[in-house]
Amino acid sequence: QVQLVESGGGSVQVGGSLRLSCAASGFPYSSNCMGWFRQPPGKEREGVAALYPGSETTFYADSVKGRFTISRDNAKGTVYLQMNSLQPEDTAMYYCAARSMPFGCGLAESVYDYWGQGAQVTVSY
Repeated sequence: QVQLVESGGGSVQVGGSLRLSCAASGFPYSSNCMGWFRQPPGKEREGVAALYPGSETTFYADSVKGRFTISRDNAKGTVYLQMNSLQPEDTAMYYCAARSMPFGCGLAESVYDYWGQGAQVTVSY
């Protein structure tokens, strides 16, 4: 059974940092693209970052480039999203996602087949 379980969300002040974790199981996560998405209140879900393991190629939304870093630890079956210099506009429910095929990657929702339940991140003054 495929499982993606996020953790590490919470509340932080502007300029602070958080690290989200996504524990994956039930599929070959070490060879498949994994990504992070977010859905701000009242808005549509958007791709934030993705990592393709074959070449360690990364993808980032323009709004988070230079502030967020996606990484993975295959031994632990975990993908991370390090978020620095957080701003109020980063407030959202953050979702981990994974592709079922060992090819293809990116920030489009259509790339992904598996989704976590989400972790709330709130940034305030």
